[in-house]
Amino acid sequence: METPEHIKQLLKRLPNKPGVYQHFDVDGQLLYVGKAKDIKKRVSSYFNKNKYENGKTRLLVKRIHDIKFMVVETEFDALLLENSLIKKYQPKYNIALKDDKSYPSIVIKKERFPRIFPTRQLIKDGSEYYGPYANVKAMHALLDLIKKLYPIRTCKYNLSQENIDAGKFKVCLEYHLGNCLGPCEGKMSEKHYNQNVDAIRNIIKGDYVEVVKTLKVKMAESAANMEFEQAAAIKNRVDILERFQAKSTIVHASIHNTEVFSIISDKKSGYVNYMKVMNGSIVQGHTVEVKKRLEETDAELLEHVIVAVREQAQSSAKQVLISSEVQLDIPEVQFHVPQRGDKRKLLDLSMRNAKYFMRDKHKMQEMVDPEAHTKRILETMKADLRLTELPVHIECFDNSNIQGTNPASACVVFKNAKPSKQDYRKFNIKTVVGPDDFASMEEVVYRRYKRLRDEGEPLPQLVIIDGGKGQLSSSMKAIDALGLRGQLAVIGIAKRLEEIFFPGDSIPIYIDKRSESLKLIQQLRNEAHRFSLSHHRNKRSKAALKTSLTDVEGVGMTTARKLLDHFKTVEKIKKASVEDLQKVVNLKVSQNIYNYYRI
Repeated sequence: METPEHIKQLLKRLPNKPGVYQHFDVDGQLLYVGKAKDIKKRVSSYFNKNKYENGKTRLLVKRIHDIKFMVVETEFDALLLENSLIKKYQPKYNIALKDDKSYPSIVIKKERFPRIFPTRQLIKDGSEYYGPYANVKAMHALLDLIKKLYPIRTCKYNLSQENIDAGKFKVCLEYHLGNCLGPCEGKMSEKHYNQNVDAIRNIIKGDYVEVVKTLKVKMAESAANMEFEQAAAIKNRVDILERFQAKSTIVHASIHNTEVFSIISDKKSGYVNYMKVMNGSIVQGHTVEVKKRLEETDAELLEHVIVAVREQAQSSAKQVLISSEVQLDIPEVQFHVPQRGDKRKLLDLSMRNAKYFMRDKHKMQEMVDPEAHTKRILETMKADLRLTELPVHIECFDNSNIQGTNPASACVVFKNAKPSKQDYRKFNIKTVVGPDDFASMEEVVYRRYKRLRDEGEPLPQLVIIDGGKGQLSSSMKAIDALGLRGQLAVIGIAKRLEEIFFPGDSIPIYIDKRSESLKLIQQLRNEAHRFSLSHHRNKRSKAALKTSLTDVEGVGMTTARKLLDHFKTVEKIKKASVEDLQKVVNLKVSQNIYNYYRI
């Protein structure tokens, strides 16, 4: 694609500095916001490609008419600015982080004598929000714990000092039940109330250790002052808190103020799970879906979510466990991909949550669109194998022979990612003498597609050859002889390492073992192997019968099979008496069999 002259001039003016760049179309509409360590190198990379793997990237570059940039001091500043601009303008070609409003959060309201309650609305009024909580039961269990430990008001009164002094409010039933200490009538000081709120804030954050430590100091002071009833009440609080902490601890308590991010993705979206761990307990967690826009990798999606979630959660965690290496430079924050121990256990748990979330999304899509599952698999396969069209019709070939005897081949057919058994075909090798797997493959591929071509039948979008480079090369000889190169895609799959070979390329590719497209390829290969082996066994069985039982006068293939079904082996037939043989065949044939094996 030829770069317009005015774009070339713009590129020359770009600085080699960290910052944020913005792409605009001819109407001045913002198309894309990106960050870069080096603005000039990153933006220039859009225009120095002859080919784009993603069609959307090609369209974006084609629409760029103007480029603006902002230089910042560090890459981290660029991250924050990029995230802010994306949230503000929501450009068409940027990653879309779906705002998950279905999960509630806990709010500490910005007011005198703050209320603490669950909410699904995030209002920018200075209030503190903690969440969202994917597990609503866990959130309510936490609120119940807070209610047991600290009396907090639930009324919506404006508890200004003037209103309290004027006696505008009266204590309600909550006060008489012991759930509130009556700040509305001045029965509880603002200082004492705020101390309770500080403790609650720590509990919500998962920092139980600090709260327990403070309570134990107060308990000791009360006991020293002979206030035994108050000391007992505080001890009850400590016991409740420690029991709650013990139930929620899943790893060693030394893992403190740590965040976990993991990602799993399909063709259209990434699913990122987030967990916050304090003192070995998971105190917060949820999964977000990130819509892909261009050619984003899992690492790029993860980077985007980490910045957005940490900003939303006002995170102070210095240790972040991740499933993929990321290029993030956040001051005083260490990123780590754990390989073993409790940290790996946390990451595996996070990965499972991301997978469950993705599966639920897929199931919901399939309920609305029953063909969504098939479409997703075929689209993934198209991308993984770099095909030009969706592989709706796939065929797979396999050869079978044992020590060069009775060579046989088979072709299985899948349509819309499902077996089409009426289209399966068996082949007896006709032109090859001896155990030549390559020549056998060439023969059957030639025969299969010559027939389809001559009969005007549609060709498959994808042909899979069970074997490595040798079998694939032989298959391509047949395809070339028929003049069909370029009309159907052909790949080979080697069994040992699941290597995928392309014609003319000696270096294989490896599809992610978790990919649905690899699972479909393996299913095709295994089905072709099963069908081919079944055909080979039938041939071998017929050959064995023909060289033994069928040489007996009066015994054909049908009679031979009846005898084998009854006696199980030829050896037992040889040893059978005439009377035993008569249970299956008539006297004359029984006598012939008896005489054949004894004379």
